[in-house]
Amino acid sequence: MFQYELHQKIKTLCLTHLLDIAGPDHAFYLRMIANANTLQELYYSIYGNTNGQSIENPFDNLLALLIETYKQRKPAFKKRDALKEEQGAWFTSNQITGMSLYVDRFAGNLKNMPERLPYLQELGVNFLHLMPLFESPEGESDGGYAVSDFRKIDERFGTLNEFKSLQEKMQAAGMYLMIDIVLNHTSHHHEWAKKAKAGDKKYQDFFYMFDNREIPDQLDATMPEIFPESSPGSFSFVPECNKWVMTVFHHYQWDLNYTNPAVFSAMLENIFFYANLGVDILRIDAPAFIWKQLGTTCQNLPQAHTLLRLIKHCVHIATPGMALLGEAIVAPKEIMKYFGTDAFVAKECDIAYNATQMALQWDALATGDTRVMLAAQHELLQKPLGTTWITYTRCHDDIGLGYDDSMIAAAGFNAYEHRKFLKEYYSGSYPGSPASGALFSVNPKTQDARISGSLASLCGLEKALAGDLNSGLSDAGSNNPAVQTAISKIILMQAQSLLLGGIPMLFYGDEVGYTNDYSYLVDPGKSYDNRWMHRPVIRWEKNDLRKVAGSVEQRIFSATQQLIRLRKSIAAFSDQKNITWLTPHNIHVAGFIRHGEGKHYYCLFNFNSKAAYITWYLFKEQGFAPTEVHDHWTGKKQKVGPDHEYLVMEPYQFAIFELM
Repeated sequence: MFQYELHQKIKTLCLTHLLDIAGPDHAFYLRMIANANTLQELYYSIYGNTNGQSIENPFDNLLALLIETYKQRKPAFKKRDALKEEQGAWFTSNQITGMSLYVDRFAGNLKNMPERLPYLQELGVNFLHLMPLFESPEGESDGGYAVSDFRKIDERFGTLNEFKSLQEKMQAAGMYLMIDIVLNHTSHHHEWAKKAKAGDKKYQDFFYMFDNREIPDQLDATMPEIFPESSPGSFSFVPECNKWVMTVFHHYQWDLNYTNPAVFSAMLENIFFYANLGVDILRIDAPAFIWKQLGTTCQNLPQAHTLLRLIKHCVHIATPGMALLGEAIVAPKEIMKYFGTDAFVAKECDIAYNATQMALQWDALATGDTRVMLAAQHELLQKPLGTTWITYTRCHDDIGLGYDDSMIAAAGFNAYEHRKFLKEYYSGSYPGSPASGALFSVNPKTQDARISGSLASLCGLEKALAGDLNSGLSDAGSNNPAVQTAISKIILMQAQSLLLGGIPMLFYGDEVGYTNDYSYLVDPGKSYDNRWMHRPVIRWEKNDLRKVAGSVEQRIFSATQQLIRLRKSIAAFSDQKNITWLTPHNIHVAGFIRHGEGKHYYCLFNFNSKAAYITWYLFKEQGFAPTEVHDHWTGKKQKVGPDHEYLVMEPYQFAIFELM
């Protein structure tokens, strides 16, 4: 709907800021006008119409912020914005492969990072997620997610200029960059928190602060505990000001109060600060928690989605080349809402983590049964066109088992016993389990827990190398079947993540088979959090073994490299909602078809420790009549047999069959 007054206001603001709206700034002006009504509606639905209530109109200030952010954007970034807009949903491309890493543990510091870019390019990685870099108190950092200054690079990593230099080198090399914004909370050492402790009412209103336990107790009654072992409850007492503050995660992370428009404005300025550093994807940490309301779980509330839509529209107008990733690790029905609903489909978060699929891969690997995985796919396929997943086997975080009980029941399992088995299997306490992991954040009341451990250790490589499997064999060479089995599992898991659809995100160290790093146990700032076992310090002499033929590192690196090349060479592996899951002809084998350019690629994954037999009818039930199939992984071709005969898949084998 045309709103003359609003559109005239925008035109006047643009001219006041000396924009040439008929010339080089025309595209920005059109974005402002096209989105103005929605922007205003979203803002007022959260914060109300303040016209006539104050001399200063916060919505007018928001419009001015958008214009000023656009003005400050470098010409090179504006050019990149235009190229991305021409491509459409550029982040759905099969040409992008990511890696998530801690700068200090990977390269020492930001200054050293550029010299490691050739290593990443050798592997095929062209997109980096740099784990939190901004100032965070040592010992109370939560891995960098307790930010004390959103604008200052922590001196442990380097300087802002070194970050900018790295971004320029990455962009010159055709690489993409992602960093985090922690929207939900700050460190209690942040300037806002310090002022709140000192009694400044303005900044106390930046947080959820209370004089007594009355309201905190009411909120606690319906809010689940996030870290029941180390941080029970959701509030902490602040002796400096004799108040209680909401701390959903750790006592040193204070939740921001987004019912206060000043908080939204301040955090939007931080978002734009990152955008104008040249960030391609901004990872919004824990968006499910950003709105709190009595009588609810304070997670996934409608107002949280409204705030994310408002942020998305602001970013689209001022810095359209930056996509938004919502790190909402929630059930499939809830995760879909973060892509937007109703009139906002594909207009909220551009990208989300496919955490359900990640966990289901671990489920299938432990059980050798793919039925739980298949039961989840109907909901996961609801992701709208123009958005995409981050697909991954491991990340810096733990593995949660939060997929629905109904999915487990559909496979014929008891949900409680099934999760109990998985926890015991991956923590290594189940008899005969090859996994070396640990339970994280065990809830003593419910016995809920998540799983820590590296990809390699959870797949059995740690025990195999130590000689704990196969009668004490400790040789890492090809004559140790336990090592070979572990490597096959690692590549199977990576293959499904890479081929499924989305941006595949490797976790650093997994590409050369790093096992658990137990050095965290002697670090007081980390020893309480066993997730550090799968966040290794890179030993480059180990990574150099990727060049030694037959080494564990070489076998894993070269296989991962080959997978990335294959994915980039086949257009069907772009995320265009072009996936069809196959009827389970064998409960041990998960399969899907990727369609593209008139071709069909059958991706099959045997999660069992034994050979699996699949009727050749699998390749015909979709109405195709192939005479042979070509496996792009092995390079071999096979004639398609009659329906009563079988394709044999070896233990932990996968294949990428093109119909011929």
